Amino acid sequence: MQTIQQRFQIEYNYAVYFTQQLFSANNPLLKDFFNGFLEEGFQRKALVIVDEGFAAFHPTLSEEIKMYFTTAVPQIQLAANIMIIPGGEACKNDPALFESLVEAVDVHGIDRHSFVIGIGGGAVLDLVGYAAAVSHRGIKLIRIPTTVLAQNDSGVGVKNSINFRGKKNFLGTFAPPVAVFNDLTFLRTLDDRDWRAGIAEAIKVALIKDAAFFEWIEANAEALAARDEQVMAYLIHRCAEMHTDHIAGGDPFEFGSSRPLDFGHWAAHKLEYLTNFQVRHGEAVAIGIALDCVYATKIGMLAEADLTRILDVLNKLGFELYHSKLAENDKINLRNGLHEFREHLGGRLTIMLLERIGKGVEVHELDADIIAQSVDYLESSKIIHA
Repeated sequence: MQTIQQRFQIEYNYAVYFTQQLFSANNPLLKDFFNGFLEEGFQRKALVIVDEGFAAFHPTLSEEIKMYFTTAVPQIQLAANIMIIPGGEACKNDPALFESLVEAVDVHGIDRHSFVIGIGGGAVLDLVGYAAAVSHRGIKLIRIPTTVLAQNDSGVGVKNSINFRGKKNFLGTFAPPVAVFNDLTFLRTLDDRDWRAGIAEAIKVALIKDAAFFEWIEANAEALAARDEQVMAYLIHRCAEMHTDHIAGGDPFEFGSSRPLDFGHWAAHKLEYLTNFQVRHGEAVAIGIALDCVYATKIGMLAEADLTRILDVLNKLGFELYHSKLAENDKINLRNGLHEFREHLGGRLTIMLLERIGKGVEVHELDADIIAQSVDYLESSKIIHA
């Protein structure tokens, strides 16, 4: 018998657009995008799903969307009901919510040539993206992120997921969107915690890839904390650019165990669960970054001066860098988090640590006792924020 060796490649191509007032009649961006999908005698459909928390601050959003589609893109048949769903990490824990999205796809006849449009924070986009990816083996997904974290990191990538069996992102897909639309004006209604939380992902990518970007964040920390919109616009654009460059240049579907963009995340994922998601993802990532940097200093990898700069920036931005759940049960929960992260990677632990600001290196073992010492360091040096 002869072996058939199969090999093929698929090219993915999508744009991340930066705009303001996306659904204004004076903004042709969405119209121009959909005009690229015109087909004689064929009408595509669109199902819009909106984060409830965001919708509460934008009570006219549904009508604006309906008006935009009616006047600007009549070739796209908008599903009669714009779905409003709960946001935050809890939405990824609710199987009934996932099933309601799949049901809506079925009821409204959203096929593979149609669009699912997710509007909201990263958790909602994860859930909506997962539902779109598994329905009909993949429906075209448009992401419209409404938080800093989603606009500069999770919303511009290729991953979708829900939580399962008490584990973050246990079920998921790699399915790139067909487009991402970042509207700067959507960030104005964020509370200070969500505004700040997304900055953690920019610090993460700067620390492992670009010392100059970290220096820029360092120099602009006070402006970022004070909600300077133009400074934030640059941070989001640069962070999103680095994120998409990384995806295009390496292992976009993570067939290997190397996941440098998960720097600071092994502890962050566990901390989110331990606090029942009272600590938000970006806040947990800031703590995870601090923990791993302290660890790297304790093993002689990262200079004390670099650690001081990193912790100073995180503190200046208003992040709290210690949580009592880190030390709970003699830190056994945190050690379990490391084991779960190993499983998530596929069996071989690969953790990014810092050699210096702008330069990350991968290690395959962490010492539990030094992790415990690093937690103690953060507790002893914590700053209480007002």
